[in-house]
Amino acid sequence: MAVAGAIIGAALGGWMNDRFGRKLSILIADVLFFIGAIIMAAAPIPGIIILGRIFVGLGVGMASMTAPLYISEASPARIRGALVSMNGLLITGGQFLSYLINLAFTRTNGTWRWMLGVAGLPALVQFLLMLSLPESPRWLYRRDRKEEAEEILRKIYPAEELDNEIEALRQSVEEEIAIEGAIGEDGFFGKIKKALSNKVVRRGLAAGILCQVAQQFVGINSVMYYSPTIVQLAGFASNSTALALSLITSGLNAVGSIVSMFFVDRSGRRRLMLISLVGIIVCLGLLTGIFYAASTHSPLVSADETKFFGNATCPDFTVTSKWKCVDCLKAAAECGYCASTPNKLQPGACLVTTDFSKATCHANNREWYTQGCPSNFGWLALVALGLYIISYSPGMGTVPWIVNSEIYPLRFRGTCGGMAAVSNWVSNLVVSQSFLSMTEALGTAATFLFFGCVSLVALVLIYFIVPETKGLQFEEVESMLEEKGYKAWKTKRPSLSPA
Repeated sequence: MAVAGAIIGAALGGWMNDRFGRKLSILIADVLFFIGAIIMAAAPIPGIIILGRIFVGLGVGMASMTAPLYISEASPARIRGALVSMNGLLITGGQFLSYLINLAFTRTNGTWRWMLGVAGLPALVQFLLMLSLPESPRWLYRRDRKEEAEEILRKIYPAEELDNEIEALRQSVEEEIAIEGAIGEDGFFGKIKKALSNKVVRRGLAAGILCQVAQQFVGINSVMYYSPTIVQLAGFASNSTALALSLITSGLNAVGSIVSMFFVDRSGRRRLMLISLVGIIVCLGLLTGIFYAASTHSPLVSADETKFFGNATCPDFTVTSKWKCVDCLKAAAECGYCASTPNKLQPGACLVTTDFSKATCHANNREWYTQGCPSNFGWLALVALGLYIISYSPGMGTVPWIVNSEIYPLRFRGTCGGMAAVSNWVSNLVVSQSFLSMTEALGTAATFLFFGCVSLVALVLIYFIVPETKGLQFEEVESMLEEKGYKAWKTKRPSLSPA
């Protein structure tokens, strides 16, 4: 429900950004998130928790597209990418911190209420700090509040760059008004129609939406949401071990955001995404091979070992069955694998999944598996998983938000950013909801192979559709997209026409 709320929040956020400004949109997002956290923490029944998650989703969706946009418009072009990447760092760092906080709350009374309620504190802090920050100077200029905009720009740009920046902004806004008329005159749907009829916007949307959809369909949120499950699929049965190892994956995601901050304004957005996708494809290929080898070399199921547990035998297993551990876990009845001891790779028992079976298995100093099987490939899978996250985070993790914060004309920036953010959250919902079903239907190896093929397609499309925007003023990006014979892979720095 949170992701569904985020889809709606991103759509509303696009309209609100253009109508009411970036600052107010962020403040409203903070309020929605804070209300949602309080509702969840105080919920007397599960239905109220769902209501709280919808509020949280609305806030997250609205903030997800507004924060990069606000940062981008309030940043000098030479460091814009690094500052938007910092937003990604704070998100991934927050995810890592949330793991630690939740771990701490597992030892307190009312565990889940504290976990959900404490999430409102960052929203409250951001709301209070945001009150002291200015509105986006570009939005102010577009609303004919030029003196306020210029005062803010003086605080952002050094004196030798200020006049050029203001002049470029003035030219851009005057051209927009001359061509499109005053902002807001057509309403929301009229503005979308105007946007889609504009060649510059169509080219920008093609690049922006492609980046957002690709960000999700390389499989990252399935990896992050289900990292404990994936760790178990790699052969680590203990829930506590799986949670601890998933904490490491979250930390690697945060480290990758730091790498992005250092390289995005040096190497460029486009190059960083392409390098990131190459790494993702290689790592997904490794994961495919590793999980395939693990499934083909999984331990056998022994009839003698299974008989040892009496009536706990899996209903689908017979003494004539030539099963492996993977066959046991795929049985129509819910069954688990009780590994042999002391060597987990020796034939074990296939038992019906009950608390009694699990307890009996553990009582005999054996490991109980329900997601994956014992394997010699477990640590290799974790290394490949870590490399996948390191490849993803600096490029595909942060750059799509940077591209979407700077590739649209000012008059459509909120609306187009909202459309791209909606595509991101819809893709997130599709991938996260289908991941476990895919692993059950196709197997883990085939699921990673699917994501690898999608990543390969994304690599080709991004090469041909997404231009480089490193170091360009917003007005230069618009001029580049407007050029005749525009080719994303052959873009050069455009020159703005004199006043």
